[in-house]
Amino acid sequence: MTLAAGESESEGTIPANDLMQESADIETSSEDYARRFAGPVGEYFLDVQARATLDLVRPWPGARALEIGGGHAQVAVPLVRHGYRVTVSGSDESCRARLDRFLPAGSFEFIRCDMLRLPFPNRHFDLVLAYRLLPHVERWTDLIREMCRVARTAVVVDYPDIRSFNAVQRMFFGWKRAIEQNTRPFRCFRRRDLVSEFARHGFGDPAWRHEFFFPMVIHRAAGSAVFSRGLETVPRLLGLTRAFGSPVILRVTCPS
Repeated sequence: MTLAAGESESEGTIPANDLMQESADIETSSEDYARRFAGPVGEYFLDVQARATLDLVRPWPGARALEIGGGHAQVAVPLVRHGYRVTVSGSDESCRARLDRFLPAGSFEFIRCDMLRLPFPNRHFDLVLAYRLLPHVERWTDLIREMCRVARTAVVVDYPDIRSFNAVQRMFFGWKRAIEQNTRPFRCFRRRDLVSEFARHGFGDPAWRHEFFFPMVIHRAAGSAVFSRGLETVPRLLGLTRAFGSPVILRVTCPS
């Protein structure tokens, strides 16, 4: 099941006017979720993601960064290792478990809080990031608003783009679940919708990094990082990944 921005999941979601705390990051911080990125193919996924992220934040070396819902440790680890001063927020204390496993004590700060009511003053961080989160948050516009509120310079998010194989993924969701086992419904976004929402809060000059042309489930089914690198080479060289690739990492900035 794939949803475009503006659509709602038919069941099991929090209504937009409900005041319950969003907590999608608890699942993405779990060891069960981490198994989706285990092995050589998972390492390939994370390497592509880390390289794209570090490229987008390169203009601000050593910046003070907040990662919302970053208990999966996919982004905090490379940021810390490259000298960024990292704070991670999580919906539950359990969300810090993987961070404690992969990062030295004192190398990051963890704050348990509501992601839609961050306990920080306006423009408190140079960079604010959120990965593996936007597609699973019902009140995604509120999350963007809060990210922009506490960001001084740039916001970085990843998201599944509807302009990709995600456009037909609904038909193959059962097959995808059979292979990945722990996949869950998610919302896809149109580029213009996200750019427009960030612009409402004063953030613009968007920059994108498209990660893969072929769906990640195909790479997982093949089970070979060598195969995956080869498979992605041709569409990347032809510009197809840049035009239709997903997930997408988007960076927007705020004029100083």
